[in-house]
Amino acid sequence: MLITFTRVIKSGWLNFWRNFWVSCAMVGTMIIATFVFTGILLLNVLSDNLIKNLQEKVDISVYFEQEVRESDIVMVKQELLKFPEVTKVEYVPKEEALKQFKERHKNDPLILESLEELGENPLQDTLNIKAAQYGSYEDVAEFLVQGKFKDFIDKINYRQNEAIIAKIFQISDAIKSGGIIFSLVLAIIAVLVSFNTIRLAIYSSREEISVMKLVGASNWFIRGPFLLQGILSGIFAALINLGIFFGITWKISPSINNYLPGSELFLYYKVHIVETLLILLGVGIALGVISSFIAVRRYLKV
Repeated sequence: MLITFTRVIKSGWLNFWRNFWVSCAMVGTMIIATFVFTGILLLNVLSDNLIKNLQEKVDISVYFEQEVRESDIVMVKQELLKFPEVTKVEYVPKEEALKQFKERHKNDPLILESLEELGENPLQDTLNIKAAQYGSYEDVAEFLVQGKFKDFIDKINYRQNEAIIAKIFQISDAIKSGGIIFSLVLAIIAVLVSFNTIRLAIYSSREEISVMKLVGASNWFIRGPFLLQGILSGIFAALINLGIFFGITWKISPSINNYLPGSELFLYYKVHIVETLLILLGVGIALGVISSFIAVRRYLKV
C-alpha cells in the first residue's frame, strides 16, 4: 500500500512537470481565484477597521433646555451610565462649550463679533454619549426622548450621525456580499479551467493509461496522479499568492495607515500569515481536487 502510494505521488509529480505549460495555466487560474479571495479577506479587515475608527469618533450629543439645572443633568448622566452598552458620558457645561467654540473660531473675527453682539451665551449644556455598539445609540436616544427626562431635553443629534453610520455599514456589507459573489464566480471559472487542464493531461497520457489498464493497475493507481496534479496546482497557487500579498501589504501599508491610523495591514498580515497560508492552501487544494475529481470521473474510464 505504501509503495503504491509513493508511486502515485511520484507519477503525479512527474506528470505535473511533464505537462509544464498546461500545469502553468491551471496554477495561473487558481492564483487569480485565490488572489481575489485573499484580497477580499484583507478588504474586510480594512472595512472593519474603518468602521471601528469611525465608531470611536461618533457619539450622540444631548442638548438641554436653558432652564434645566446642573444637578438634573448630572442625574441624567448617572442614569445613562447604568446602561451596560454606554461606555462614556461627558458633561459639557455651556460655559465650557462657549470657551471651546471661541477657541475653534479664534481666527474668524466675524463669528466672534456676532457672538459678542448677542450679549449672552447662546449655547446649551450638553452630554456627549459614547456606546460600545452602533445599534445601542438608538436605545439610548429612545430612553431620553420617551423617558422621564424628556422635558429636560431640547434636541438630540442622533439622527444626523445615524445616517452616516448606516451608510458606512451598507458599504461594508456591500463589499462583503460582492466579494463573496465575485469569489464564487472566479472559483467556478478556476474549476472549469482546471477541469479542462486535467482533461488535456488525461488525453496526452492516454497511451500510458492503456498500458496501465493492460497490466492490471488499480483504479486508484490510474486516477491518483491526476488528482495529485490538481492538489499540486492548488499548493503552488497558495504559496505564490502568499508571497505576492506579503509584498503588496508591505508596500501599501504605510499609505493606508495615513488614511486609517492603526490599521497596520502589513503587521496584521505578518501576525496572521500562518492562518492565511492555511486558508489559501485549503481553498487552492479544494479547487484542485474538485476540478480534478470531476474531470477524472468524466473522462477517465477505468
